[in-house]
Amino acid sequence: MITIIDYGSGNLKSIKNGFKKINANAIISSSLKDIDDAEALVLPGVGAFGNAMENLDKYENSIEDHIATGKPFLGVCLGLQVLFSTSEESPDIPGLDIFQGEVLHFPDSVKENGLKIPQMGWNQLEIKTQCPILDGVNNNFMYFVHSYYVNPEDRNIIAATVNYCIDVPAVICKENIFATQFHPEKSGEKGLQILKNFVKLVQ
Repeated sequence: MITIIDYGSGNLKSIKNGFKKINANAIISSSLKDIDDAEALVLPGVGAFGNAMENLDKYENSIEDHIATGKPFLGVCLGLQVLFSTSEESPDIPGLDIFQGEVLHFPDSVKENGLKIPQMGWNQLEIKTQCPILDGVNNNFMYFVHSYYVNPEDRNIIAATVNYCIDVPAVICKENIFATQFHPEKSGEKGLQILKNFVKLVQ
């Protein structure tokens, strides 16, 4: 069973509908039992880093245990950012610290180059390394909505980037942990392919 964690900060229906479109069974739950028993976890997210971490407090151990056992995990948008150590958005609130690194606000140079903050709309992936959830995806366009981006200490976990005045990590991939800055469920056929690839890891 794929469980989408309901922690009060996620665009839950959207991601569940994405799985529904590919005929995959996913449930939305805030139950620790459902999360502990899940074959795979999905952590979506919208809103502020600090609020998300406060809401995730009761689930932090379950997420860490799930990842430690090698079961597939997928973070989406803010669900990617909270995997890191800290964020400029909420500097006094630590992240899950699954990955060392910080979450940064887009620099002023973005606006100086005629782009808007947040990045909102389609942008083209540049695949950097092999990653199971990117099978068959290639350098396609995905749908982004964000003002902050991750800056991992280990650059080897960056599986794909997009250019938005600066190179922005778009896909994080390490062992059983996968995360996208964009919304695969809103990114058309190739976005759904990412969800299909994730489901294959569960079976």
